[in-house]
Amino acid sequence: MTRFLGGARYPPAFWLLFWGTWISATGGSMVWPFLTLYLRQRLATPLTQITMLLTLNAVTGLVTTAIAGLVVDRFGRKGAMVIGLLGSGLVMLGMIPAASLLAWAALMAFMGGFGPIYRVGGDAMVADLIEPSQRASAYALLRMIANLGVAVGPAIGGFIVSASYTLAFILGGLAQILFAALVLLRVRETRPSTPEGPRPLRRGEGYEIVLRDRLFLAFCGLYTLAGMAYALMMVLLPVYVKENYGVPERLYGFIMTTNAAMVVGLQYGITRLAGRFPALSALAVGALFYALGVGSVALGRSFPAFLFSMVLLTIGEMLMIPTATTLTANLAPPAARGRYMSVYGLTWGLGFGVGPVIGGLLHDQVGPMAIWWGGAGMALLAALGFLWLARRSPPAWAPGGARPSPE
Repeated sequence: MTRFLGGARYPPAFWLLFWGTWISATGGSMVWPFLTLYLRQRLATPLTQITMLLTLNAVTGLVTTAIAGLVVDRFGRKGAMVIGLLGSGLVMLGMIPAASLLAWAALMAFMGGFGPIYRVGGDAMVADLIEPSQRASAYALLRMIANLGVAVGPAIGGFIVSASYTLAFILGGLAQILFAALVLLRVRETRPSTPEGPRPLRRGEGYEIVLRDRLFLAFCGLYTLAGMAYALMMVLLPVYVKENYGVPERLYGFIMTTNAAMVVGLQYGITRLAGRFPALSALAVGALFYALGVGSVALGRSFPAFLFSMVLLTIGEMLMIPTATTLTANLAPPAARGRYMSVYGLTWGLGFGVGPVIGGLLHDQVGPMAIWWGGAGMALLAALGFLWLARRSPPAWAPGGARPSPE
C-alpha cells in the first residue's frame, strides 16, 4: 500500500491507473481541443453539421454505455478497459486519412462507442479498490493527473497541429494503445466474486434496479443539463474565439492549459473542502460557476477575457465532477456499480451530444453570442434543480453517505 496526501493509502493498481491516465490524457488532449476547428477546416461545412457529428458520437456512446454497465458487472472491469482504450487508439489513427463527412461520421460513431467502455470499467474499478471514505480523494487524484496531461497536451498540441494534424493523431492514438497494454499486463480483475458463478440475470438485476432509484435519476438529469453548458465551452469556444476575435490555435491551447493547471494545483484541496458539505449543495455551487463562466464569454472581446471565463468554469468543474462521481459510487450497491456508473456516464454523453448541437443552432439561427447566453441559462436551471433536490434527499446523500440498493 502507498501513502499519499492526507494520510490516505491506495493500492498499487490504483497508482498504475493514475500514471496510465496521465499518458492517455496527454496524448488525447493533443487532438480533442482542436478537433472541432480541424473538422470545420477539413470538411468546410456549417457549424451545425459539424456538431451533428458530436451528436452521433454521443448517441453511440449512450448505447455502448448502457451495455457496458451490464458487461462490467457481469464479466469484469479489466477487459472492458482494455477494449475501450485499444479501440479509441485505433480510431484516432484512422482519423489521419479521413476526408469526407461519411468517413468522419463512422469514426465519431466508433469513438463514441469505445470511450464509455473504458470510463465505466475504470470508475467501477476505482470504487472496488478504494473504501468509501477515501473515494472522493481518489477520484480527485485521477482528475488531477488527467488534467496534468491536459495541461501539457494542448500546449504542445497547439504547436503540433499548426504544423501537422497527422502527427497529433499518431501521438494521441499511440498513447491510448500504450495505456491499454499497461492495463492488460499489469492490472488484476477487481469485480466482486459471486459464489454461484455465471447465470442469467434475474428480475431487478438489469437496469431496473437503477430505474427504480428516482432521486438518483433526477440527479443525473440535472447533471446532464449542467454538462450541456460545460460542453458548449469545451467544444465551441475554439471556433468562436478564432472566427470572431482572431485567437489562433497556439494561443487557445494556453486557455485549455490554464484549465488543466488549475485542476492539477487545486483539485485535491477543493475536493476535501467540498466533502464537508452535502453533495447536492456542492453541485449547486458548481453549476452556478458554470453559468458565470459560460455566460461571461458573451461579454469577452479578447484573449484575457476568454481566459478568465475558463477560470470561472474550471472552479465549477472542480466542485462538480469528483463530487458527482463519488456520490454515484457511494449510492451504488457493490454488485450494481457498473450499471450505476453507466447511467451516470450517460450524462456525459448526453451533455456533449445535445449541448453543442443547441449551441450550433443558436449560432447559425440567432448569432454567435446566443451560444453563451443559452448555456448560462442551462447551468442556472441546473443549480436551482440541485437546490430543490437537496430538500428531498435522504440522509445517505450527506457527506460520506452510502446506502444499500433501492427497494
